Amino acid sequence: MKKTSFFPLFSSFFIATLFSCISLTLKAQIAQSADAISPLLIGEKIPDAHLLSSEGEVTDLQALFKKKKTILLVYRGGWCPFCNAHFSELAAISGAITEKGYQIVAISPDDPAHLQNTEEKNALENYLLLSDSDGKLIQQLGLAFEAPQKYSMMLEEHSGGKNKGFLPVPAVFILDTEGTILMEYISPNFKQRLNATLLMAILENL
Repeated sequence: MKKTSFFPLFSSFFIATLFSCISLTLKAQIAQSADAISPLLIGEKIPDAHLLSSEGEVTDLQALFKKKKTILLVYRGGWCPFCNAHFSELAAISGAITEKGYQIVAISPDDPAHLQNTEEKNALENYLLLSDSDGKLIQQLGLAFEAPQKYSMMLEEHSGGKNKGFLPVPAVFILDTEGTILMEYISPNFKQRLNATLLMAILENL
């Protein structure tokens, strides 16, 4: 009887895992500028992470994704007027988004206390805001870059002292229940955001 070898299968799995780890390691860094980031691509999965909510509760990101398809926003912070304007625009269609079976999750370097301020200021009823103060996930997403010096003190204050000088490039990801990226919108120009009309059109065609 011919013996079956599992070595090729194991080798393929090992190599795939190795390259996956290398890929995440390469992305888990802070680029020198917004134009130099190397974000995750469509078809890749959002890494595992445990982030704090505005109430200070630990949220398992992958468990959260399994509940519903997700609109994942990465934003600079509640101090950013362009981020707040984007929140307001998307808030107008948040009901339509949830009716389509999506949840809206937004991540920033702000600490839980500042997340609460953002929720109150923007009346974000259909959003879940999460804190990535030290930027570990934002780096793994390939969105982190070195913040201009003028932001340093403010970023440190808003992150509870954990942000030592990075900013995320604002991004919108549409994810399936496995956390796989189905669509993304990322612009190094923080003033350019995915508008509500285009987002709804994309959801209609996914």
